[in-house]
Amino acid sequence: MYRFLAVVYGFGVVMACNPSPEFVVTGIVAGADGQTVYLENVSLSSVVTLDSARLNTSGKFVFKHPRPDYPDFYHLRLNNQLINFAVDSTETLTFTADAGTFATSYTVEGSDAATAFKEVTLAQLDANQAIKRLRKEYETGIISDTLYQRQVLNVVNAYKEIALKYIYAQPMSTVSYFALFQQIDGLMFFDLYDKSDSRAYGAVATSYNHFYPESPRARHLYNLALQSLKVLRSERAIDLDKIAREVSLLDVELPNLQGEKIKLSDVARDKAVVLNFTVYQSEWSAELNTALNRMYVNYHAQGVEIYQVSLDGDTHLWKNIVSDLPWTCVHDPQSVYSQAAALYNVKQLPAIFILNKSGNLVKRVDDINSLEREVQAVL
Repeated sequence: MYRFLAVVYGFGVVMACNPSPEFVVTGIVAGADGQTVYLENVSLSSVVTLDSARLNTSGKFVFKHPRPDYPDFYHLRLNNQLINFAVDSTETLTFTADAGTFATSYTVEGSDAATAFKEVTLAQLDANQAIKRLRKEYETGIISDTLYQRQVLNVVNAYKEIALKYIYAQPMSTVSYFALFQQIDGLMFFDLYDKSDSRAYGAVATSYNHFYPESPRARHLYNLALQSLKVLRSERAIDLDKIAREVSLLDVELPNLQGEKIKLSDVARDKAVVLNFTVYQSEWSAELNTALNRMYVNYHAQGVEIYQVSLDGDTHLWKNIVSDLPWTCVHDPQSVYSQAAALYNVKQLPAIFILNKSGNLVKRVDDINSLEREVQAVL
C-alpha cells in the first residue's frame, strides 16, 4: 500500500472546513489592451468556457465562479496561450502576466500548488519543443528512425523526472494528477503498461480514492490503475478490489504487403495474438524476428498469431523483408507519428503485447527471452 502525506497544497481537512461558495481568479495582463482572457474548466471529457473579460489598458480582470464539489482543473486562456491551475482549498488566486509571454512568465499568489503547476507546464512545453526539433531532424534525414525514438524517450524521461518528484511525494495533490496526464500529440508521458509508470498511476489512484471516493476523477483513475495491474499482472498490493473490469482490445487497421487493410480484431478472432510494433531498419530487428519466428513455429498450431506493425519510413525496405515472413505484417505510413502506436502508448521500440483468445490485452512483454513463456500462459 502506498504511503502519503496527510495534507498537501491545502487538501484534506482544510478543504472541508467552512468552504466558500465561490472561488475568485483575479489578475493583470500587461500589453493586452483589447484582447480577451477566458476562464475555462477542464473536465475529464471536455473544456468548457465559464467566463471571459475584455481587457483594457489596465489589463485587470476578475472572475468568480461556484467552487467545485471536488478538486477540479481550470486554465486562463489568452489567444492560444494557457495558464493551468486547480481549485481545491484556495479561495482566491492572483495572476500577473504579460500578453507576449502569458503561458511561461507569469507569477501567481494565493496557491503553492499553482506555482508547482507552472513548473510542470514549463517541463511539458520544453518537451514539446524538443520533440518538434527532433521531428524536423528526422523528416530532413538528419537522424534515423531508431535514433529519433531513442532521443524522444530521453525527452520523455526528462519530463517524468520533474513530474515524479510530486507524484510520489504528494500523490493526493492536484499537481500530481495534472503531471500524470500530460501528453504531446495524444501520447501520454506516463505509459499505463510500463511497470515503473504503473506505480505512478497506482499512487495517485490510491490517494484520490482515499480522499475523494465519490469524485469522477477518482473513479477514472481507479479504473486505469486496475487496467494497468491486469495487464502487468502486478503483485503490488493496491486496494483496487472494488472494481472488476476487463481490458478490451484496442483495434488497429493497417495495409499489408498487398495493400489490403487488415484489422487486428479479425486476426485476433478466437486466437491468442502477439502484437508487435517494430522498425525493420534497426540493429535489433533481425534478432527480434528470429525470436518471433521461433515462437510462431512452436505455437501457431495451438492458435497463436502475430500482428506485426512496421513503423519504418522506408516502405521499399519493409516490403522486401516482410515478403518472407509467415505472419501478418502491416505498415503504418505515419511512421514515428503512428496513431496506432499512440493508441498503445508506445514510446520505445520494439514494443510487444499479448492478447488472449477473448481479445483482452493481458501482457506487455519487456524481455523477448520471456516471450514463449508468456504465450504459453495465455493458451
